[in-house]
Amino acid sequence: MQALREKIDFPPGQSFRVIRWSRNLREVECVLAPGKAQKIAGEGTHWHYHTEMELTLFTSGAGMRFVGDHIGGFAGGDLVLLGGKLPHYWHTKEASSGVSVQWHFPESHPFWAFPETLKLAGLFKKAGRGLRFSGRSAGAAAVLLQELTTADGVERLALLLKLLALLSRAPEQDRTFLSVRSFALPMESHYQQAIRDAVRHLIANFRQEVRLEEVLELTNLSRPTFARQFKKHSGRTFSEFLNRLRLQAACRELVESDRSVLEISGECGFSQISFFNRIFKRVYKCSPTEWRKRRK
Repeated sequence: MQALREKIDFPPGQSFRVIRWSRNLREVECVLAPGKAQKIAGEGTHWHYHTEMELTLFTSGAGMRFVGDHIGGFAGGDLVLLGGKLPHYWHTKEASSGVSVQWHFPESHPFWAFPETLKLAGLFKKAGRGLRFSGRSAGAAAVLLQELTTADGVERLALLLKLLALLSRAPEQDRTFLSVRSFALPMESHYQQAIRDAVRHLIANFRQEVRLEEVLELTNLSRPTFARQFKKHSGRTFSEFLNRLRLQAACRELVESDRSVLEISGECGFSQISFFNRIFKRVYKCSPTEWRKRRK
């Protein structure tokens, strides 16, 4: 089984890549220069990873974000910095648009020959868990990201450096770790395809009863191997991942609808209201009713 990882090719004469999309994550284009772009295959629609670091801004759209062991909702304005080899996936409800910049500056890269860049090492290390930026930092970074799509040559490089410096100076209240732990998946993880198929199956069917036996058949893995590799790649056990999916869906329903907690719990895949209430309070430190009141 081949490892499912994205192979990123930088345009000739460029040390990083700027990409954007206007409809969905399957229809992506690489911005080569002002007024010049090339269509490329979009990989953001499934669980994947790559060596390169990535900063992604959603200018529109909404859905569910998966970064390492993190599962959470997102909407337009979402800005996330990802470290290399950190598995991720954005599951969008409908249309979306955004821009992203990707780069790879390992320790041997000439980038680190400048003493000034050493201050960015801490930011790069923290990105191993995924960092979400908000507040004024996110607003200023979003402007620079958009400027990257209309710049070229040295000007574009200068904008990238300015962007990284901005993120490294972001105050604590403007940045949030997403994944509980850092990930460093081997570049030849032979189970990546199987885990991707399992994650896709869970996302498509979490509102129904999901049997582990079905997933084992889908991935063609034994129970012990699946349990070990799923935890290694997603940071959660099978049941933890499934429950988080259901909780995130329930959170959206609590805010966006006026249906009862009992109805929502059932429609999100929980067969027992008592279990739903118990796990909801364990994760969010409040009851579903309290959550609804706070958010509304």
